[in-house]
Amino acid sequence: MEKGKWIYLIDVGLLLSFLGVTVTGLIKFRSLHYLLGMNINYDALPTVLLRTIHDWSGFAMAVLVLMHLILHWGWIVETTKSYFKPAPSVPIKNSKIPKKSGK
Repeated sequence: MEKGKWIYLIDVGLLLSFLGVTVTGLIKFRSLHYLLGMNINYDALPTVLLRTIHDWSGFAMAVLVLMHLILHWGWIVETTKSYFKPAPSVPIKNSKIPKKSGK
């Protein structure tokens, strides 16, 4: 499979795992519910299922991020080098140096 298709599949997987972690994390986040004034019956939530989805989505995201970094490593290295490359030197004009005559 070509690199572009791998990148696409990994990015779709990252989106899905991000949504899994985010949604289950927000549902489990009791302090946020308290701050927002939400009254949720936590006994009615399927906490084992939420925890399982949250944990496996997080694991999948970690693996996919690693694969994403591996596929983009060349670009990361070149971009980092370009940021730390010294700026080209500009010659300073000195008005005291006499100009050469064309003779």
